[in-house]
Amino acid sequence: MSQSAATGDETGSGSQSSRISEAVIRIAGNSQDGIQSIGGFLARLAGRSEQEVMTMMTIPSTISGGPSIFQVRLGSGDVLSAGDEADVLLAFYQHSYENHVSNLREGGILVYDSDHVEPNEEWLDKYRHIGIAISSLTVEAIGGTARDKGKNIYALGLIGRMFNLNLEKLERLINERFAAKGESVVKTAMDAFQSGYRYQSDDITNLFEFTSSEVDRSNQVVMSGNEAIGYGLIAAGVRFGAGYPITPWSDIMELLRRELPKYGGSFIQCEDEIASVSMAIGASYGGRVAVTGSSGPGISLKTEAIGWAVMAEVPLVVVDIQRGGPSTGLPTNVEQSDLNIACYGGHGDSPRVVLAAANVEDCFYTAMEAVDIARRYSVPVMLLSDQAIATRIEAFDEPKLEEICKDLTPDLTPTPTHKPYDLETETGASRHRAPGTRIEDGRYPVVTGLEHDEWGHPSASPDLHEGMTHKRRNKLKALAEELPVPEVYGADSGEVLVVGWGSTTGPLYEAVEKSGNNGQAISALKLRHISPLPNGLEEIFSRFKKIYVVEMNDGGVHGYGQLAGVLRARFADPRIQGINKTDALRWKVWEIIDRVNECRNADTAVTNA
Repeated sequence: MSQSAATGDETGSGSQSSRISEAVIRIAGNSQDGIQSIGGFLARLAGRSEQEVMTMMTIPSTISGGPSIFQVRLGSGDVLSAGDEADVLLAFYQHSYENHVSNLREGGILVYDSDHVEPNEEWLDKYRHIGIAISSLTVEAIGGTARDKGKNIYALGLIGRMFNLNLEKLERLINERFAAKGESVVKTAMDAFQSGYRYQSDDITNLFEFTSSEVDRSNQVVMSGNEAIGYGLIAAGVRFGAGYPITPWSDIMELLRRELPKYGGSFIQCEDEIASVSMAIGASYGGRVAVTGSSGPGISLKTEAIGWAVMAEVPLVVVDIQRGGPSTGLPTNVEQSDLNIACYGGHGDSPRVVLAAANVEDCFYTAMEAVDIARRYSVPVMLLSDQAIATRIEAFDEPKLEEICKDLTPDLTPTPTHKPYDLETETGASRHRAPGTRIEDGRYPVVTGLEHDEWGHPSASPDLHEGMTHKRRNKLKALAEELPVPEVYGADSGEVLVVGWGSTTGPLYEAVEKSGNNGQAISALKLRHISPLPNGLEEIFSRFKKIYVVEMNDGGVHGYGQLAGVLRARFADPRIQGINKTDALRWKVWEIIDRVNECRNADTAVTNA
């Protein structure tokens, strides 16, 4: 908990207030307790209070539920990660207390439900314990029948009081959340919240109050990564999607099914993954870029049809929200192990574009970019996110929708002739005309998964196959020419450059900040464009002595992960090494710093040997 002013300021309540710039709050209980609702309220309040926010959650993969956490980091300044240590831990049960106390910083505040938790005497001196009979007090406030659904809102009131959060805004959020369920539900929730907010005890002697942000954040929106992808697709002009439910992709599917009809579009839940990708390809051929999506197991099922889209040069966006694998794996945990299938999945030479979103805001704009690239180059685009980004909530500047929204209405203007597979195009990029467009010379093209001539008619000509293979490949080479060179975070040159992608980006950037403060400076590079890679990376790499690629996947037979493998294949540079883990947990900042120092020391020992 970062303090930016002296403590001891008197508040109107008579309690002392500590001015803080940020706080990390971890809520631990069971998934049935509405843990995510508490965190969601806090995150959305931050967005409406001009604060930065980032969240992290874990949920059980079983239908019956089980232990769950939600961590939220609120701050007046930049928030790059969800935080390594919690300043406050709210524990509903004994297992919540015992399993998560190690994530609380020394001297942190441990609020626990004294109806269910017996504190450990060994930890009483290390952490400040505050026992509150949350379950009993919830029953007292709203009655016994609703206690299981009400204690999360009671706990929200406690947190609101501890941090001097805006009462009016919190009550408005609660009303918005429950209004559709009727007045009685709203009243019950409000009773629970107000009872928690009014709780008085000698144990709570300090109140915390966030300092004002120096940056104008009055125009923020707050959403999860999956929501950002969904809205980004709509803003990009997508009006059709098809999919099949799977964690953690399903949230996007549900959002598109709810929102697309408002814009004249539709989303179809198909009978399986193969049908959904095939339907999306058909819709894309119909004149607008369509979307499908899944997670690892579903992407495997879609690969044959994606290869068909490569051969037929039909634009398509495929969203992959990565989770732990292989097979059913870890459905509700994070991993970055789908990069290889995104880049290379399928048979034959089937080049496709691969983009990786780095945070929630980036999900919105990367989704828009994916649609644009698919349309301009008539190519499938794989959009990678992961469970950590998909489920976490962030605040960011509201997009200027009136300036960026796209209209992809098909152009049916007659054309004299049309060769969708014209080999004479300089970049290899050529686009289909929407079905129904009149071709004046009467030579209407054919779309097929067979190798073909320039009009799409099947052909086994060796020269045509070679020419078409080069054409499909050259589109990605042309795209690489226009991609921006990523910026180095930190010093432009030095001893160590850490490279990351996806949800590792925030912790990497924070590791750069902390390592500089510790006198062991490192720099970081985020890669969003993975296939093709942007030109100019070799010049960046040449300015550093060591290059470590930080990923959440296995180090493999040769000691480096999937992105490191892509980079080593591209640059044949043995300085590119992997820093990997497969514990299905997000990277913490201290983990990255420790692993970088281990690698640096090992390299030094080898050099001196």
